[in-house]
Formats: sequence, structure tokens, C-alpha cells
Amino acid sequence: MAIPKMDPTSTKAWKNLEAHFNKMQDVEMKNLFAQDEKRAEKFTISWEDFYVDFSKNRITEETFKLLLQLADEVQLKEAMQAYFSGEVINETEKREVLHTALRAPKDADIKVEGVSVMPEIFSVKQKIKDFSEAVISGNKKGFTNKAFTDVVNIGIGGSDLGPAMVVDSLQFYKNQLTTHFVSNVDGDHVNEVIKKLDPETTLFVIVSKTFTTQETLSNATTIKKWFLKSAKQEDIAKHFVAVSTNLEKVQDFGVDANNIFPMWNWVGGRFSLWSAVGLTISLAVGNENFEKLLLGANKMDTHFKTEDFKSNIPVVLALISVWYNNFFNAESEAVIPYSQYLNQFATYLQQGIMESNGKSVDRNGKPISYQTGTIIWGEPGTNAQHAFFQLIHQGTKLIPADFIGFAESLHGNKEHQDKLMSNFFAQTEALLNGKDANQVIAEGTEETLVPFKVFAGNKPTNTIFINKLSPESLGKLIAMYEHKIFVQGVIWNIFSYDQFGVELGKQLAGKILKEFEKDSFTNHDSSTLNLLKHYKNLTK
Repeated sequence: MAIPKMDPTSTKAWKNLEAHFNKMQDVEMKNLFAQDEKRAEKFTISWEDFYVDFSKNRITEETFKLLLQLADEVQLKEAMQAYFSGEVINETEKREVLHTALRAPKDADIKVEGVSVMPEIFSVKQKIKDFSEAVISGNKKGFTNKAFTDVVNIGIGGSDLGPAMVVDSLQFYKNQLTTHFVSNVDGDHVNEVIKKLDPETTLFVIVSKTFTTQETLSNATTIKKWFLKSAKQEDIAKHFVAVSTNLEKVQDFGVDANNIFPMWNWVGGRFSLWSAVGLTISLAVGNENFEKLLLGANKMDTHFKTEDFKSNIPVVLALISVWYNNFFNAESEAVIPYSQYLNQFATYLQQGIMESNGKSVDRNGKPISYQTGTIIWGEPGTNAQHAFFQLIHQGTKLIPADFIGFAESLHGNKEHQDKLMSNFFAQTEALLNGKDANQVIAEGTEETLVPFKVFAGNKPTNTIFINKLSPESLGKLIAMYEHKIFVQGVIWNIFSYDQFGVELGKQLAGKILKEFEKDSFTNHDSSTLNLLKHYKNLTK
């Protein structure tokens, strides 16, 4: 079966939520806590090493019940079955959506067109393991018989953001290899990277499903030319590997056939780090840790697939997000990890969430009259507290926020960790309670300054509290947000797994590039035409 196609605004639950919102929009959360001493307990999910407190939200038990009814009415359970079983739920591209299969156990029964995908998946996993271990151990060497010291991942979008985020997040677990990422077609990016490298000891991983992506191929070609200043054509086979489906183009580039890692059409780019796209992760932190990452994701898959909706972490987080997006008109969400290791996490989620659910046409091909896709942004705390928290605390916008924290410091500095976590807990409490004029006056504040020091409070947050940042817990966290994306897409009646919105700019860029070569511009609006001419004048 395909995913059901249902306008959520036509459901009974949606209409009841609209009526309920009229009663809830001005409710003070601190009053809800005062009225129910067990509120935190009722709105907390404890699962494995995750402790998710969603009690600091503008919801009551009635709100929660209506949101769960909405999930039932849009047939979320049926959609989940189609998702996990390999149905063609990416209907516009006629593809299955099976990144979950990449982290499933060997005996899982997952088929595409009637054929099990598990043997092929595990064959590629074995290839990743063998290759990674050969490079890390020094058994696999470069063209001058030196062991590799550096790895460069060449990709863009999901072929860059996923591996880059995971490698950055798991720096504590890295081995002796130094990892670099080249993505932007900006020549300054690639040249800044290669000036730090030794061609004799650098391995290059080119990640491109079609091996035609402009940014990736431009960067790979520039690096190849740089490499050939020190090496011969046949040496490319020892230093370049590729993750792609286009075997012919990869081999034409010079990559040895044994060094090509396959991809599958049933895995979207932004969900592909679990596949051979994760080769750089396996090289950076070791294959054992890469497998632990997959294991954590699979545990979250099982939780999502089997847990009752009321205690299902991705479902609950998605429903709360819909509540704010569609009823409170809160257009953005902040993701604040209290770990410097997760410095790239919000950036990674921006693609995952906004490329997936940034749609204005429903699954029936009709324009949508309600809000979809939230705007995602954030930075690690405590840095964020000294940057944009002012707007969250005292600004005019309602910005729900996820606070992600870890009980254990990886380097074991308890003094620093206590300071970090005191801020983690204090900020959600401050956003909840705020500070009224009486409290400000009681602090001895000059009367004229009182209005400026009042905090309204009543700002919603989720607290995602995890024992420790490990490959497994990171896998769980990433998969949690992946499934949140899916649930929101089902509710909003959109296709989350295509991304046609990225194509138009690419097409026009190709046209303009050809015009640069001809030095002749046609069919542009006057603004673009003026800009193109100005650029050409400056760069003659």
C-alpha cells in the first residue's frame, strides 16, 4: 500500500484541535505545573539511555489526546508499515524509502520488487569494513608505499553533511587519520584543503550517486589535477575511491573497479550516511564504531515501529511540532545541543528537515492551505546563550526549542560538566517561568528599568537527556529526527522524500555557465542581466 492521502484539516481531530487551541493559546505553563504535581512524570518518556521530558510545552492531557487522535485519523500506523516494508512511498520518483534497511539486522525480511536487499547490504558493509581496516592498519598504502595519514571526503548535500556531522560529533573516538571535507564549488574551499595535504599520504573518497553532480565533479577534477603534479595516472587507482551508482563514469575518472562502493536508488541522499556514503565515517572512527552508530539507529527504528504512540519519542516530538507550527503559527524551531561535539548537528538537520518537508503541494498534487516544514536552526549551548537566546527569551516570536544534553563528559572533567549542565537545566526553567515585575523590583532594580528586565516566560522546550555521547547514542538521536520528519510528512500529506526544489537553480546555473563561455546573455530579467554584466566587467 502507498501512504494514505488525506488532508489533515478535514479530520475531526484537527477541527477539535482548532477549538481546543482557542482555550489553550494564552495558557501559562507554570500554572499547569502548579495544578498538577505529576505533570513532569506524565509527559516524560524514559527509553534505554534517553530521557525525554516534553512537559514544558503548552499542552494538557486533552491536547495530547487530540494530537494522538490526529495521528490515528491520518493513518500514521498504516503509513509506517508502508515505510518499513519497502513500499514505493516516494511516489513522485517511483522509489522505495529504505534507509532503515541499511541498519537492520542480517535476518530482516526487507524486499524491493520481491527480492531481499539484505544480502547486498551486508556485502557492501563487509567491503566497507575490509577497506577501512586495511587503510587504518596501514596495510593499504599510497603510491610511494607510505601509509595514509589523511582522508578527504568529496561530496555535497547528504554526501557531505551526514558524514561531516558524524565525524565531527565522534571526534572523541577518532583514530590517527585526519579527515577533511570538500563540498562547496567555491574554489577557495578546495584549495584551502589541499594546501594542507601530502599527495603521497592522502586518500580521496568521491561521493556522488550519479557521478555528475557539478560541485563534486569540479572539486574531484581539481584535486586530481593537483595530485597528478606529484603522481602518475595509474597512481589514481591507489588514492581515489568512489561511492556511486555510475560505474562507467567512475572508472573513466581513474578509480579502480575494486574501489567503487555502490549506492541504491531506494536511499535518499540526506538519509544516506548509513550506506557506503558513511565510508569516511568508518575510516575516521573505525568500522566497529560505525557499526555501533548503525546499531543505535536500528534500536530507534524498532522503538518507533513498535512503541505505542503515546510513549513513542519520534511520534510525540512530531505531534508537538505540528501543534506549534499549525496552530500557534510558530514557523521555526531551535535545536540546542549542550555539547561542542554536536557543532554541526543543527546544520545537518536543516537539510534533513527543510529539504524533506519544505513542500507546498500535497500528495494529491493540490496546493496546500496550511503550513508545512519548520525552519530549523541552532548552535551548541552555552555559546548560543551569548548569541540568539536574547530573542528566544524576550523577543516577539514563539520559538519552540529542543535542548539536547549528555550526563557524562567524555573527557571526564566533572567541574566543566557541572557548569555546562547547570546552564542546560537553568535555561529551560528560565524559558518556562520567566521573571515578573515583582521579582525584578524585589532585586532592587531601578523603576525605569523594570520593564526591560521582565521575562514573559511560557516559552516551550523539549529536553532530550542522554547518558553519554557515543556512536550508538548518536545513531539513536539521528534516527529519532529522521522518523520525526516522516511523521510530520504523513500528517501534512506531503511527499517528504523528493527534492525537486533544488533543481531549478541548478538548471539556470548551467545555462548561465554556458553564457559565460559565449560571453553573451539572453532571456534574463533586468536585475539578473545587470548583475551578470557587472560580474563579467569585473572579471575580464
